[in-house]
Amino acid sequence: MEEDLTLEDSTVPSKSTYTIEILQILKETQQQHGLRHGDYQRYRGYCSRRLRRMRKSLKFLQGKRNKFIKREITEEIVTDVRFLYLPLIHSERAWGHAMQLKQEANTEPRKRFHLTARLCKAVKYAEELELLSRSAKCDARSKLEAQAYHAWMRGTLLFEREKWQESIEAFTTAKTIYEKLAEALNEEQRAIYLQRVEEIAPNIRYCAYNIGDETAINDLMQMRVKSGGEMSSNLDILLAQTREKQAATLSEVTWRGRTVPVKSEQIRGFFLSVQETDKEVTAAPDVESKISVYESLLMGCKDALQILRDELKADGNAKQRTQRAESQVSGVQYLYTYVTYIRLTKTIERNMLLAESLKENLVGSQTFTENRKVTKPQDLIRIYDIILQSLGELPLLPGLENDEDIQLEVEAKTLKSKAFR
Repeated sequence: MEEDLTLEDSTVPSKSTYTIEILQILKETQQQHGLRHGDYQRYRGYCSRRLRRMRKSLKFLQGKRNKFIKREITEEIVTDVRFLYLPLIHSERAWGHAMQLKQEANTEPRKRFHLTARLCKAVKYAEELELLSRSAKCDARSKLEAQAYHAWMRGTLLFEREKWQESIEAFTTAKTIYEKLAEALNEEQRAIYLQRVEEIAPNIRYCAYNIGDETAINDLMQMRVKSGGEMSSNLDILLAQTREKQAATLSEVTWRGRTVPVKSEQIRGFFLSVQETDKEVTAAPDVESKISVYESLLMGCKDALQILRDELKADGNAKQRTQRAESQVSGVQYLYTYVTYIRLTKTIERNMLLAESLKENLVGSQTFTENRKVTKPQDLIRIYDIILQSLGELPLLPGLENDEDIQLEVEAKTLKSKAFR
């Protein structure tokens, strides 16, 4: 595959002052070489190949084929802007490796040790770049870009080490510099820097939460509702980490007059997310955002049900104990019923929201516009059929067969849905 970027492949004439647009160049190369799809391994490989080409074109190789001789980059050596790119790409390669390990650490926790080691290496090279940029050979923009990049990389390392106060200070420094740079640039370039500011903000609020700011979790939820794409995924991760900390204090749950213990931290985190869903839906500015909140919760519901299903399989005597205890099902089975109930009710709420949205563009409705896709009656019928199916499953859940309140509630909602259908 042919690789772009001619910085290392063409001859760049020497000049007295260099400009290195760090963030803009990195965003372009990251998008072109793997990070559009979260492929950090591909990006890391690209950085390695680029370093090799740059060193060869600069005649700055570190030794010969069978012997390594480290060569330091000093201010006197910098006679070409490409020398400034060497520590930058070294830092990016180490950071890319760290992010790859972070993905793998979900299933192999010991890789977190290697992750922090690679981030330390990334910070070291970012610091080297900042020191080189302080020379008279670099202009003011290059100096600020290098400072911001070093502060951001250092904040990332401290964040992974859970040194919240130091991390928030580093991120704030980076955020401030990027904001100032955005003010000084044209509209096209400004967007990239403001995007980086938005990426940093959730990390700052998460650090603040861990320091003791209880309002930070609400700020993260607001950001989650308004964001999208990769930003949304990152916020989901931060919110999940926050809920894990809160879940440590949630040891039991009460539902329909019965209290049962909750042993799994993941299940505790799920119940916390359920409590926050109503607030997020209320705060969401449009139907798409509301549906996104429901989809996120239903994905968590699926994971929680799998965990409880595994617990039920592991507890082979649960069924026998349930049969002996005529009055109620086991604790784990009751939790499974509760989570299934949440899944069905939230699915109904989401589908009702979809139905209301579809009604707006029925031919003949007051809100009908030709610019939007026309809603066919069959589309609405299909949605209401799914709602009726979910309602029919509710009274059949273990432990709810004799619950008169549930039966009456379902009957009323069923009649209403059939009438709409």
